[in-house]
Amino acid sequence: MELKIKTLQELSPQEVLSIIEARVNTFIVEQGGHYGDVDQHDRTCLHLYLEEDNHIKAYTRIIEEEDCVRFGRVLVVKQYRKQKLGRKIVTLTIEEIKKRYPGKTIKIIAQAYLKEFYESFGFVAQSEVYEHHNIPHIDMQL
Repeated sequence: MELKIKTLQELSPQEVLSIIEARVNTFIVEQGGHYGDVDQHDRTCLHLYLEEDNHIKAYTRIIEEEDCVRFGRVLVVKQYRKQKLGRKIVTLTIEEIKKRYPGKTIKIIAQAYLKEFYESFGFVAQSEVYEHHNIPHIDMQL
């Protein structure tokens, strides 16, 4: 399994479609999201994914902001779950952020049911639970 880190311009058309397919299947189909998953951040963010045999297994994206760095759209493709790939992609994402953006605060908007998962990495809740795209979320910071 290989970690790939690319900008939109570096992604092939096939890679873009694979990423969109994984995100739509996870956030729109499985979780019943009613929002446009592709947004303005996709043009400028870093796309990180674990790939094996040309199949995306896990994905996240890194977004640099003025005062912090965020990552999100964290997913593990359904057929690859229960292999600790969520922990692996988050660990690799945090490592990449610390390498590229040393000293910058890392913030996330986490689905509320994953609060303890992110706390295991050192994240601390920064808000109460609130609805975001009809799914309970919580702001967290490392």
